[in-house]
Amino acid sequence: MKNSSVVAMPRRQRCAIYTRKSSEEGLEQEFNSLDAQRDACEAYTASQKAEGWVALRDRYDDAGFSGGTLERPGLQRLIADIEAGLIDVVVVYKIDRLSRSLMDFAKLVEVFDRCSVTFVSVTQSFNTTTSMGRLTLNILLSFAQFEREVIGERIRDKFAASRKRGMWMGGFVPLGYDVKDRKLVVNEAEAALVRHIFERFIRGGSVTMVVREMQSEGRVSKRGKPFDKGVVYKLLNNRVYVGDAVHKGTSYPGEHEPIIDRDTFDKVQAILSTNSHVRAGVTRSAAPTLLRGLIFTEIGRAMTPAYTKKGSRLYRYYVSTDAIRGRGAAGTATPLRLPADVVETAVVREIRRLVRAPEIVAQTVAAARKKSPSIEERDAVAAIDRFGEIWSALFPAEQARIVRLLVERVTVTTDGLAVDLRTEGLGTVMREMLNPAREEAIA
Repeated sequence: MKNSSVVAMPRRQRCAIYTRKSSEEGLEQEFNSLDAQRDACEAYTASQKAEGWVALRDRYDDAGFSGGTLERPGLQRLIADIEAGLIDVVVVYKIDRLSRSLMDFAKLVEVFDRCSVTFVSVTQSFNTTTSMGRLTLNILLSFAQFEREVIGERIRDKFAASRKRGMWMGGFVPLGYDVKDRKLVVNEAEAALVRHIFERFIRGGSVTMVVREMQSEGRVSKRGKPFDKGVVYKLLNNRVYVGDAVHKGTSYPGEHEPIIDRDTFDKVQAILSTNSHVRAGVTRSAAPTLLRGLIFTEIGRAMTPAYTKKGSRLYRYYVSTDAIRGRGAAGTATPLRLPADVVETAVVREIRRLVRAPEIVAQTVAAARKKSPSIEERDAVAAIDRFGEIWSALFPAEQARIVRLLVERVTVTTDGLAVDLRTEGLGTVMREMLNPAREEAIA
């Protein structure tokens, strides 16, 4: 009888190879850094064939991703497959390819342990299943994180030094400039607009007025978006326009040419430094009153604009002539004094609602075509749909003129406001909206 021996085969170990490169530089080459990492890992895996190691065909690559975060597509797929039980060993060329953060790597090791996965570095031989392997891993990771922090400090120091020399270090390019050869150069067309905004603000002292003018002219910011208060405030406070380079609140002489002289910039800063309520009060008091001569109480008493000032704030009202003369409004509970902003907002809202009512639309189209037969009905209806958009772009004086064209009378009652529209006025407004020259001025 012959004796036979059975050789036990090692259990198959499924090895996932993970590669990473921080930048995308050189990845277009036929054989790049990721390929080199994978070749080294495949060679190491092949050397462990006797232990049952087999490299999986799936690639877990991250090109252009920092090791300081776990939010990498290749790494996330690797973690998902580990938790799905598809991987036994994770192989990397060097541990900082997997993570440069000690805290992040601790999270990964926790996942590895929970799923009974071994981690191996080709150039730093250790096994995470042993206490010595864990100690070695933590020491190496500490140095990897230290290296990353030193690199970050070096980059920040270089950036600060470059800004102190007035160099452009990238970022959002301000209106009025373009970037050529990594330097700011003046864009003359945009620079003219920047100068106009500074001059317009000095004349009026109101960001709101500047915004309205920019919107009415269809101007847009460097990013192609309509101007708003935030954009204008940033522009007026940007020291780049006087030739400065700013780093952490400190200004240094820049390499680029200034667009605004310092006297103009200082005048703007002086205006901005005044109380915003004061500037807003001046703007409101200078603006035409929308409902002057149009608003009455329910018993026919006219309500006239009035102003009061408390400290630096200016308040506007519509006051009944009865109240001005010291008399009560006999036989009615109608308020004798109303906040102007509240009343004007309510009237404008009511106008917007009324002009879209079917019967008003029909009357308006008929009135417009009566004087301009060439107007097409579909164009007239489209113009009415644009009324709200055009209204928002108008200057206060233009809004007051439109209100006088549209409104016959505003009556204040105990139940609210009653607005009587002028159909002929609607027709006039529509013809202006459909007139190309006029539309260019107010749209």
